[in-house]
Amino acid sequence: MKRFKQVLKYLFGLMFILAGINHFLKPEFYLPMMPPYIPYHELMVILSGIAEIVLGLLLFIPRFSRLAAWGLIALLIAVFPANLHMALHPEQFPDVPQLGLWFRLPIQGVMLWWAWLYTRKDRN
Repeated sequence: MKRFKQVLKYLFGLMFILAGINHFLKPEFYLPMMPPYIPYHELMVILSGIAEIVLGLLLFIPRFSRLAAWGLIALLIAVFPANLHMALHPEQFPDVPQLGLWFRLPIQGVMLWWAWLYTRKDRN
């Protein structure tokens, strides 16, 4: 079971690294996600991309993986308003099925749980 959890941790970290890189490759996708009440949209896209890459990488380093997991939890909570904004404004995302926009919200809960798994010390 420990090996399976380790593989899932690397998969989880890789997902964040790739998503973070995508913030720089396709910022035009992320900018409309930003709710109007959040200032500095471009800066927020850049900072969230950096955070995803750094935290994803830190998850791979045993010494920092618990801290990275807590950071990912904070990040997932911080980006929830953007996911909610997407679901409430599907007209801004015509290439994404409306059901998919709503599906992102409970998936965020699954990702919070997944990150939480790595906040605890492993018991042998």
